[in-house]
Amino acid sequence: MNRLPLADATVRTTCPYCGVGCGVTATVTDSAARGVDIAGDAMHPANAGKLCVKGSALGETVHLEGRLLHPEVRGERVSWDTALTHVADGFARVIREHGPGAVAFYVSGQLLTEDYYVANKLMKGFIGTANIDTNSRLCMSSSVAGHKRAFGSDTVPNCYEDFELADLVVITGSNTAWCHPILFQRLKAAKERRPGMRIVVIDPRRTATCDIADLHLPVKAGEDVRLFNALLACLATHGALDDAFIAAHTSGFAAALATAVAQDNHIPHLARDLGVDALDLERFFSWFATTPRTLTLYSQGVNQSSAGADKVNAILNCHLATGRIGTPGAGPFSLTGQPNAMGGREVGGLANMLAAHMDIENPVHRERVQRFWQSPAIASQSGLKAVDMFEAVHDGRIKAIWIVATNPVVSLPDADRVRAALAQCELVVVSDCIADTDTTRLAHVKLPALGWGEKDGTVTNSERRISRQRAFLPAPGEARADWWIFCEVAKRMGFGQGFGFDSAAAIFREHAALSAFENDAVHGLRDFDIGALQAVDAGGYDVLAPFQWPQRLGQVAGQARLFADGRFFTPDGRARFLALSPRGPANATDADFPFVLNTGRIRDQWHTMTRTGLAPRLLQHIGEPFCALHPEDAARLGIAALDIVELESRWGLARARAQLTTDQPAGTVFMPMHWTGVLTSASRVGAVVNPAVDPVSGQPENKHTPVCVRRFEASWHGFVLSTVPLRLPSAAYAVAVRGGKFWRFELAGGGEITDRRELANELLGEWGKEQQGVDSAGPQAQTLEYVDAGRGVYRRAVIAEGRLQSVCFIGPDSGLPERSWLSGLIGRELAPLERRALLSGRPGDPAADTGRVICACFGVGEKTIRRAIATQQLDSVAAIGRSCKAGTNCGSCQPELKEILAGCQAGTVPASA
Repeated sequence: MNRLPLADATVRTTCPYCGVGCGVTATVTDSAARGVDIAGDAMHPANAGKLCVKGSALGETVHLEGRLLHPEVRGERVSWDTALTHVADGFARVIREHGPGAVAFYVSGQLLTEDYYVANKLMKGFIGTANIDTNSRLCMSSSVAGHKRAFGSDTVPNCYEDFELADLVVITGSNTAWCHPILFQRLKAAKERRPGMRIVVIDPRRTATCDIADLHLPVKAGEDVRLFNALLACLATHGALDDAFIAAHTSGFAAALATAVAQDNHIPHLARDLGVDALDLERFFSWFATTPRTLTLYSQGVNQSSAGADKVNAILNCHLATGRIGTPGAGPFSLTGQPNAMGGREVGGLANMLAAHMDIENPVHRERVQRFWQSPAIASQSGLKAVDMFEAVHDGRIKAIWIVATNPVVSLPDADRVRAALAQCELVVVSDCIADTDTTRLAHVKLPALGWGEKDGTVTNSERRISRQRAFLPAPGEARADWWIFCEVAKRMGFGQGFGFDSAAAIFREHAALSAFENDAVHGLRDFDIGALQAVDAGGYDVLAPFQWPQRLGQVAGQARLFADGRFFTPDGRARFLALSPRGPANATDADFPFVLNTGRIRDQWHTMTRTGLAPRLLQHIGEPFCALHPEDAARLGIAALDIVELESRWGLARARAQLTTDQPAGTVFMPMHWTGVLTSASRVGAVVNPAVDPVSGQPENKHTPVCVRRFEASWHGFVLSTVPLRLPSAAYAVAVRGGKFWRFELAGGGEITDRRELANELLGEWGKEQQGVDSAGPQAQTLEYVDAGRGVYRRAVIAEGRLQSVCFIGPDSGLPERSWLSGLIGRELAPLERRALLSGRPGDPAADTGRVICACFGVGEKTIRRAIATQQLDSVAAIGRSCKAGTNCGSCQPELKEILAGCQAGTVPASA
């Protein structure tokens, strides 16, 4: 362990967002106001000081607005003792009356490893059921299944250094530029240093990741197994196999190859079926066959499928067949979605795993874990996986559920059914740091948990690197660590002997000791082992430097790569090929539902926005839910850009703004996953997503749901900007967007409207009705109105003490101005020119209108960028950065800057726009 020198006021910690695991330095500048300066940790090997825009904005998310600060039972504040006893008694009663299988925990990749460990120990070793699953089921469980089937263990073989060492990087099912931006920038920098490095992107959509690609293969959704089977057959045909490696270190190759060869691999037929150009397909096969240092990066586009595990194994087959695994610059690399999905896997957080990467179906492993824990029971079979778990809540088999640090009413598929399930459940306990979420609204008991910056423990990133999250802010209100909450409930259930932990460090020591327990050649070697840390004391834990596992007892450093020696964790030590027959998605499109819905993340948001939604600048780039569709599909459906559209499946409906782009393949649509029922009236895409799952991994098929798409026929559109807190207005389409010191509401509705002034009052609530009566000549406040009944236009502005307090614009969508200029006026003292232009919604000085934000790091708008290109004759993204700073921090906006520049140079979009 290295002792890292720190300034007195600075704490080294780890970012709580994606699985890159970036190091962060946090310097408290104002303890009373929770002011914090955030920077990248230059000493952390995952990011070397760089942060994406989400990480850079972390300091804006640590305030206490909206926090859950006290325990509640049925809406009433209670003491911790009352709440904990209520939970313990409720679970004990259900177990006594219905058995342990009638209770469940649903936890999260947002938990620290120590929290995860205690929850898993309580459920599997003391309550005695494996009904504990995690939202990591939704993102990485197909990788877990694929790894275990091929390697005998859930092992990521490679490390981030391989991004610089590879000669060919294949990115499949990942918009790395937006979802793992620091890794994307690392890859981009490597390619700039070595232009001969080739990058292939395999994705139905053309995404920002394609900005650095030498080749983009827009393979149709669901065709991944066929593609990689064909690649395997091609490798055999062209003599690119590593026959010695196959013979010495693998089994099952003949069957896997026979299955791959049996499909139609004739290039013209294959290219037609995959939806790609035949020459491009041949080029990809040739590059893979002739490039020993090939690294394949994959993520949710592979995992989130009813054939996700097979897709993973199809990729692994190709790497095993060429011996390209765990060597510098070569191997399959799963990019983890969450900050601690890997840590959850280490402690057995999934319903089909035991702690320390042991198997729940293995009686030797079960006995070993029970003996180590000295627990009264041990789960004897796999528990219910996420989708099945909430189905069991719905049909009454599960009668008590504890949900921790996640929001399943938004994130799970068929989300309306999940909401209905929780609404009828006997006991719903939710631990969270946020008071109002779609899930906490259904809780009987709410338990206040610590948030990022307050809690203390470890997380594991995509390259198996364990890092510390450290507290730098005090616990607010009565919030407590998740591990403490679990321990206190365990004690009240009579399990005190196993939960006497007094610190996160004590839990980590036990976790490390279990990883090394009977982990040797005699008992069978396991991949996960951090035994070198099992005796770490509190001081050593405090300064624990990032390290990679395995780091076995006696080792002074972790291991960067695994499997280069050809030894795997199967009983015979050989990796396994799988014979894989392609199969289509579980639900096919038809005449009623002809489009394929794909869901995923966007650049500046995370999960259900309970953290990123607190930072106004993260909502400047994309503030509303959108549905991306091809212009030809839109024209056929009578949909124009920015129209509100409805997506409907057999499971539910959602509304969003139409975004027309040729980057979206015809016949498909894309809608982000982030928006909730707290922030919108009808934009939870999870309500639309089908609940089909992979039969092996249990991972939902979030990337392929048949839907129909239609224009929402709104009779009115509107928006509100207000410094006064308002409830989400009641409208068919309502979206709340946080601004700097105000809220923006985007609105639309159907039905006949006879009085738009009255509609404005309804949208603004009681406060709006009061403001309508304000004397416009009064010295304290003025209400300005504009009405054009013939055009259906109504506009209202309220000015208090010379400052703009609110505006409400209602009218046809085409008559509403852009929001950027008006948003900049809210809360400000108005200049005379601004005041005169107010109800027009357009500035008297065009230069004052910056347009929608492109660079969220520096708040640079599209119109500012276009004007700079035109007036300064900028000819590169770098020149744009020198002119207005856009793209010079995290770099995530650089692909969009490139598009804007190309449009201006081609004259397709006026530079003066």
